[in-house]
Amino acid sequence: MKFSAFEQKQIIEIKEMFTQSFSNSEGEKEGEIIGQLAYELMTITDPAGLHVFVAIQNDKVVGSIIFTPLILENTKNVFLLSPVAVHSEHQNKGVGQKLIEFGLNALKQGGGEYVFTYGDPKYYGKVGFAFMNEAKVKAPFTLTYPEGWLARSLISDDLEIFSAHSSCVQALNNAEYW
Repeated sequence: MKFSAFEQKQIIEIKEMFTQSFSNSEGEKEGEIIGQLAYELMTITDPAGLHVFVAIQNDKVVGSIIFTPLILENTKNVFLLSPVAVHSEHQNKGVGQKLIEFGLNALKQGGGEYVFTYGDPKYYGKVGFAFMNEAKVKAPFTLTYPEGWLARSLISDDLEIFSAHSSCVQALNNAEYW
């Protein structure tokens, strides 16, 4: 399996992989929503802040992860990991975790300091994410699952972030995703 930054020619294949993966796990409606979100992130987000990585096997995209800027007051180089998906046939084989680590390492090499995500603490805890109390860093929208607001430092072992409000890119700027 090969991990790399995405290429523009892969946008539709990535969208379809997100749609398929989420349709199989969360239902067809959710698959369409997340597939469209991935497409919008890749097509309307400023390329300077967009980081998309893929897992390739036999010349096919079998996993993808998208990082976009998360704007915190007085802090630079902060990203939001959302969404991530692995094709159903390749799940439970460590592909997602390897893809996340690949992306985090690339962000760190590029000067990234912190990464946030909103998801399953058990899953993301396996790759070093920890609960982030919203009293410290407020999510862009009210969270339906506050335990899922997670962060990881790329510069130290501690999450030493001061109190801040956050905002996200346009494609994620919708309460439906939070």
